[in-house]
Amino acid sequence: MDIPKGKKIYFASDNHLGAPTRKKSFPREQKFVKWLDEVKKDAHCIFLLGDLFDFWFEYKTVVPKGFVRVLGKLAEITDAGIPVYYFVGNHDLWMHGYFEEELNIPVYHKPREYTFNGKSFFIGHGDGLGPGDKGYKRMKKVFTNPIAKWFYRWLHPDVGVKLAQHLSVKNKIISGDEDVKFLGEENEWLVQYCKRKLEDKHRDYFVFGHRHLPLEIEVGNNSTYINLGDWINYYTYGVFEGEKMQLKTYEDKKS
Repeated sequence: MDIPKGKKIYFASDNHLGAPTRKKSFPREQKFVKWLDEVKKDAHCIFLLGDLFDFWFEYKTVVPKGFVRVLGKLAEITDAGIPVYYFVGNHDLWMHGYFEEELNIPVYHKPREYTFNGKSFFIGHGDGLGPGDKGYKRMKKVFTNPIAKWFYRWLHPDVGVKLAQHLSVKNKIISGDEDVKFLGEENEWLVQYCKRKLEDKHRDYFVFGHRHLPLEIEVGNNSTYINLGDWINYYTYGVFEGEKMQLKTYEDKKS
C-alpha cells in the first residue's frame, strides 16, 4: 500500500468506553470523536487496535447499549471512503459481524502484516503474545471456547452485559490494572515477542496496544516496537506519514 502525498495512517487503541461507568467515560468518548473528526481530514486509513469498549458482546440480534457517537463517527468515516481496520482486544473478543455489516469495518482476531511505502508493519492488539500475560492467557481460553460462548448467549442481555461489565472493571486480570506499569525492557513480554519474531523475518515496526503505556523501544536493527498507550490517561496515538512512525498526544484545545 502506497500512501498518497499529504495523507497519513493513524493508529489508536484502548479507549475502554463504558468504564468505570458509561457516564464517567462519556467525556473520553467525546474527545475521541473529536480526534476522529480531525484526523479524517488527511487520513489514508485508520487502525483501531482493540478495546474501544470496556465490554462488547454480540448476541444474535442485540449489541451493548450506548456509544452511538463514536459508532456514528466511524460510519461517517467509512462512508466517506476512508478505510478503518479493527483488531479485537481482550475486552471485545466477541465481535462477530456487527462492525462489518453496519460500519463496513473489517475485524481481525489475530495480528496481521502490512507494507506501507516500503516499510513493513506487524500490527495487533498485543494480548496473549510473548512469554508473559499467563493469567490472561488462561482466561482467554475460556472466553474463546465455543461451548462457553454458547452458554453465555443463553443469559438475558441485561444480565450478561451487567455481569461482564462488573468483571471487566473488578477483575484485575481482565482489566489489566495489575500490569499497567513499565516492567523494564528486559521484562516487557511484548519486547521479547518482537525480538523473537525478528529471528525469522525483519519488520520495521511492531505496533500494539493492550499495555496502556505509550512506548517506543528499539528491538533490532532498524526495527521498533511501539505501544500506543491509551485514551484513559495518555490520549496517545500513532501516525505514519510515509517515512517514519511517531507517537503523539492528542490535545483538545476546546476541552
